[in-house]
This record gives sequence, C-alpha cells and structure tokens, in this order.
Amino acid sequence: MKHHMKHLKQTALFSGKLSYWLSQFDSTTIFSKMLDLCDCAGIYIVDKNQQVLHWSLGAEKLSGLKVEDVIDKACLPEFEITDASENKEQFVKLTWADNHKIEVKKVVQVLHDKTGVFAGGIGLLFACSEQASNTVFPKAQVEAKQSFQGILSRSPAMQAVFQIIQNAAETEATVLVRGESGSGKELVAKAIHDLSARHDAPFLAINCAALSSSLLDSELFGHVRGAFTGAIKDHSGLFQRAHGGTLFLDEIAELPLALQAKLLRVIQERNYFPVGGDRLIDVDVRIVAATHRSLREEVKNGRFREDLMYRLRVVPIFIPPLRERREDISLLLWHFIQQHNAASFRKIEKIDPQAMRVLLDYAWPGNIRELHNVVEYAFAVGRGTVLRLSELPPEFREPQVVTQPIRLNSPLSAEQESAAIRRALEQSNGMITPAAQLLGMSRATFWRKRKFYGV
Repeated sequence: MKHHMKHLKQTALFSGKLSYWLSQFDSTTIFSKMLDLCDCAGIYIVDKNQQVLHWSLGAEKLSGLKVEDVIDKACLPEFEITDASENKEQFVKLTWADNHKIEVKKVVQVLHDKTGVFAGGIGLLFACSEQASNTVFPKAQVEAKQSFQGILSRSPAMQAVFQIIQNAAETEATVLVRGESGSGKELVAKAIHDLSARHDAPFLAINCAALSSSLLDSELFGHVRGAFTGAIKDHSGLFQRAHGGTLFLDEIAELPLALQAKLLRVIQERNYFPVGGDRLIDVDVRIVAATHRSLREEVKNGRFREDLMYRLRVVPIFIPPLRERREDISLLLWHFIQQHNAASFRKIEKIDPQAMRVLLDYAWPGNIRELHNVVEYAFAVGRGTVLRLSELPPEFREPQVVTQPIRLNSPLSAEQESAAIRRALEQSNGMITPAAQLLGMSRATFWRKRKFYGV
C-alpha cells in the first residue's frame, strides 16, 4: 500500500510537469508529430461517420490496404470504432488480395468532443504472430510509397535530400555529393541526371581513385594517336562521350592536382586539350562530383585546389549514413530480400526476431552496400523461408569485444567522448549493445550520444 501511494505521488508529480511542458505547444502540432513518429505502427483514425482520416504505414503493412484506397472513405466493418466500442483487445482476421490470411490484434480508444458527443476514435493494430510481424511489403507498394528515382527511404532526413535533388535537377548547377562509402552517391547523381533536361543524353561515371594519374587523364580527356607508347589511335575521353549529358566524378578528392587544373578549365571554359593534342575540343557536360572526404579539409592540407572546390560545390548534397536513418534498415532489408526472392531458388518470407535485432543494432559502416552484401550472404549460405542469425556474416554473430571496459575519466571533452564511442564501436564490430556495455552506458544513452556526435 505504501509503495502504491508513493507511485501515485510520483505519477501526479510527473503528470504535472508533463502538462506544464505540453502547454507550450498547440495540441494539433503535438498530435501531428506523434503521428509522424508512429508511422511505422499500425495506427489509424476514424471520424464519427467511420471515414478514415489517418492510415499509417504500419496499418498498410498489416492490412494489405493502401492509404490511397482507404483515406476519406468508409472503413471496413472490422476497423469500425463506434460510440459503443469497448476499449479492449479484439482480434481481426484479414484476407489480402492474394488470399494471404493473417490475424491482427485491434485496440481502440473512443473519443468524444468537448461537449461530450461521440467524435470517432483511434485504433491500433498489432501483429498476433511472428509471421504477421514479418509480413513483406508488396514490392509495388514499397516502390510507390517510399521510392524516389530508385532511392528507397522513409527517413525525414532523406526526404530533404530528395527535395534538393529535385530542385538542383531543374538547373545546370554543378553538384557535389558528400557521403560515406556505400551510401548511394551514384544513385543521387543518376537521379539528378534523370530528372534534368539532359536525361536523354549519356550519363557516364568514373572513380577518380581507381586509376593512375596518366590513365585517368587519358580516360577523362582522351588522347591522340602517338601521344604515348601504346596510343595507336585516337581515343575519345569521357567528357567527349558525355557531351550533352552528365559526368559523375566519384571520389573527386583523389583527383591529382595536375588534373584538378585541367578540370577547372573545362568547367570555366567548356573546352580542353586531349592528351598529346593541340586542338581544343568544345564540350557541354554537367558535372556531378562525389566524395566521402571534406574538401575544405583537403584544401587546408594543400591537397585540393580551393578555386576548384568552389566550382564543384555550387549545390552541396549530404547523404546521411544508414546508422542515422535507422527506419530505413528494415525497409532496405526487405527490398533486397524481394529482389533475391525473385531471382533465387530460395524465398525468404520472414526474419527471425533475434536476427532482426542484431541487424537493427549494427552500425553499418559500409552503409547500404554492406546491407545488400549481408542479404546476398544470407541467400548464399542459408536455406528455408526464415532468415536466421546463423545465416548472417561472422561479425554479426561473434563480435570481438574486449573483456575490459573502456574507462571514461570524467569530465570528458566532446572530442574525448566522441573518440571513446568510436573506439567502443570498433572493438564491438559495430554492435550497439556490447559497445554501450564497454562504456558503462545504457543503450539509449549510447544511441543519443552517437547521434549527437555523428559517430
């Protein structure tokens, strides 16, 4: 009894603080933000006439009903929320268009307006089984709802990136894409090309770190016959072959200084000399460059021309790493699984909860490319319809964690704490829970600090 009274007092105290905090905001704003957070849960809202006002992505997943098919329409009888509805659990059996049957748990909350008149309600749908919780999004639905020019994401940060891509594509401005390895920089460049007026002309790409300086010079700008040993005929470079279109220069920070001067001339004068040539070649090419490095830092260290940096980063686009858009991990996993399901003898229908937890906890240093490789590995080594933990690469199953925790001497500077978090992730092979344990932090605190420092 004494413990119960203490709990009531604490609840009243916190409720008072919460009410004071909420009073700063308009109730509509708060509710809208909560719906955004709950987009992946099976949540829906109906008015007093049983018309659907909100149908979340999670509701789509569990019911198989697309948002455009239910919004502003009368809801199906199994989803109705009437004034007589009881606020308790109900079980609903659903049949998808392909006759796939699942059972979901429905919990509803009846709502009344300020005068006490019934105004509708909010419903929550929960998976009743592992099969339902791992139900695969229909591919067409995923593509329609969360794809931008072939780039899949439900992250708000990526929606901002998509808008910049859309706007930049309408101009002729040079674009610099910044992002970690495997984050999809070339997809962004291709999207800019496809949305631009140049979409019918060539889109060509080259990795500036993949070739030596002399070979890169010849590949970019071409050469004339006899320019060097082995040059038995004229060779058209990428700039000439991409005329009228777009040239994607990946890893631009690795471009040698001599070629940086030549590239700057092309951007400024729209012409260049091929290797060994004495005749200028006019060219009309839009450049999209990409790097995982900071060009400003490269300029400071004398490895990159400052004038070229400004010419390249007229429109800078930063792609957030996968670890900063956790909501995309499950989406991308199922996207790649569906691709392999269509092309492989194996068909994965669900992911074991233990495997999914590990996948969601992982830091993904290789980003989307690494995630795709993990799916390929699972298809290669595993069998059956369930993706299990044992079918993930060794680093997911056997993190090499040191036995001694990392000692944090308090207080730490931001740089020291950031370095400690990075070191813990390295020692745990990117696994969140072991890394947090090494630092003596809870998973929630570790996540918050990682996001704050951008580690």
